[in-house]
Amino acid sequence: MLFSIVIPTYNRKPILEKCIQALENQVITDSNLISDYEIIIVDDGSTDETISWLKQKAFPHLRWFQQDHQGPATARNLGVEKANGEIIVFIDSDLVVTETFLQAHAHALNSSIDRAFTYGRVINTSNFENPTAEPYKLTDFSAAYFATGNVAIHRQWLEKAGLFDPQFQLYGWEDLELGVRLKKLGLKLIKCPDAVGYHWHPPFSLEQLPRLIQQEIDRGKMGVVFYEKHPTWEVKMMIQMTIFHRLLWGILSGGGRLNEKTMSPLLQWLINQGKPQLALEIARIFLNWYNVQAVSGKIPLSKP
Repeated sequence: MLFSIVIPTYNRKPILEKCIQALENQVITDSNLISDYEIIIVDDGSTDETISWLKQKAFPHLRWFQQDHQGPATARNLGVEKANGEIIVFIDSDLVVTETFLQAHAHALNSSIDRAFTYGRVINTSNFENPTAEPYKLTDFSAAYFATGNVAIHRQWLEKAGLFDPQFQLYGWEDLELGVRLKKLGLKLIKCPDAVGYHWHPPFSLEQLPRLIQQEIDRGKMGVVFYEKHPTWEVKMMIQMTIFHRLLWGILSGGGRLNEKTMSPLLQWLINQGKPQLALEIARIFLNWYNVQAVSGKIPLSKP
């Protein structure tokens, strides 16, 4: 079967180079399962040098397309539309995979029931030079049902479910919302830990805080859209739309008094001590407060 790897990207040229090169280095040991593969990049209106770089490259498996900045949901839909494969693999453009990545997904799909998709392992790392050197950590565990950081699925199920909802133009939830519809079709998640991807992000710094805060606000707003489509208790828990979450993050953040301004000295001290990850985990206290505020309507939804 032909595998199509669909990757939306937005202003991620440096790590995108590593992402594509790792995919070009795939070792296919069973041609009965994978006849060939293609890499579909959809640039979501990048303003960096992504397009000029892509124009200069001639990777054998790569095809790429452009769209105005509309978010990953629309970009993935365009990628599926342009893809030729029977199997669609979704990863993010900041993921660097091992050389047996595709083969692992193919074996897991082949040994599973018909109504299934495979979910690989994602390991978070800040090591840009050698991202695949990072060991698996307990914090890398994910209980998500359908997350597009590392997933492979038969194209027919995506089309039957209706692909991604383009309402999700801001950050968050477009993949899990599609997962709700896939679950209604009876699809089963098959864990595939041998399909490993290393999710790179730069070490935490205070300069990232405005972007991270906006990301949490956007996630909260898109969570409201998610709940409006699927008004269930399960979705409420996922998006933190409960009194418990408001109380939890309200208490931990002192009602918002512990924020990016008041906590910056502590966070910078931890960063200076070589503990940026710990600083980020502490920052999540007020980042989650922004999220639940947006979910509860304290930060109103505006048109993206």
